[in-house]
Amino acid sequence: MTMTWLTPTTVDEALRYRADDPAAMVVAGGTFLGVLTRQGLLDVDSWLSLQDVTELRAFGSAGDLSVGAMVRHRELELSPLVRRDWPGIAAAFGAVASPRVRNVATVGGVLADADYASDPPAMLIASRATVEVASVREVRRIPVQELIVGHYQTTLADDELITRIIIPRPAGKTVYRKHRTRSKEDRPAVAVAAARTADGVRVVVGAVSGRPQHFPDVCAEWVPGDERSAREIGTAYADRIECIDDGRGSAAYRKHVVGVEVRRAWRAVAA
Repeated sequence: MTMTWLTPTTVDEALRYRADDPAAMVVAGGTFLGVLTRQGLLDVDSWLSLQDVTELRAFGSAGDLSVGAMVRHRELELSPLVRRDWPGIAAAFGAVASPRVRNVATVGGVLADADYASDPPAMLIASRATVEVASVREVRRIPVQELIVGHYQTTLADDELITRIIIPRPAGKTVYRKHRTRSKEDRPAVAVAAARTADGVRVVVGAVSGRPQHFPDVCAEWVPGDERSAREIGTAYADRIECIDDGRGSAAYRKHVVGVEVRRAWRAVAA
């Protein structure tokens, strides 16, 4: 078997490769692909590496936070700008696995993988983040909430690449809560992100089903300063979500934790 390894140095070149060979496996940080390859779950002849596309490594703020798809988790975790103005984002990316993984894993990669047990997606959705995706045909923006539609499933077309993520400046407090059932470096059994917005609180639960879960109608029931409201919202999230069973916890256990962690996250940002 002959393996093809494509190594563009610009976004335009990467998009041309993508259009010519949509079946090529895109390599960003490679952390997740490495796991799948070792498990024998990938059988790919053509690979498209984004390692040399320096355009995708830029990030900064001119109001909103603009993060290139090849920015590493560790950069967002440690950036003074992000820690000061987007603390929920810094916390979510800083909660991923270990520093060794965070030094390699990329922002675009974690979204394109659409792995249900990832930390960042819930916080990005709570923050109303959007992704910019490009092809030789067009550039478009998709809310992260609409990008991930299921386990390993996104709305990306075969010839599209994520080029950057845009995160609005928070209107108030944000929090990310990660419940682990095994080691400190484990992926979450339950992930809860909450953000205070101009008109209320936005809560997103991840790692319990095929995609992060957000219920605007439940959040709209919030009564400021009412502890009973926080408990009822936690219970409503637990009742609505059809949790999965896996090695990190049963569906029943996850439902219980969802109720507790949503309530705690709500208190943290609603005060």
